[in-house]
Amino acid sequence: MPIEITSTIANHVLFHTGHGGYPAGSFTTALLRAWEQADYANAARLAQGWPAYAAALELVGVRGGIDRLRSLASSTT
Repeated sequence: MPIEITSTIANHVLFHTGHGGYPAGSFTTALLRAWEQADYANAARLAQGWPAYAAALELVGVRGGIDRLRSLASSTT
């Protein structure tokens, strides 16, 4: 089953990475900060718990990923 990146998640990741969007709440903000600090093993653990955030963060580093996140962020489904 494919991982769904919701518009909310896309907006949180865009905001966190300085590409627009809107801010997350305190827990999700702390989670995204932890991801920044995590080594590979701990990032993999975070991805197990929050796979959609992992997928969105991965898009940030991929060609065209920011545009894809912006598209997802503006969707209503």
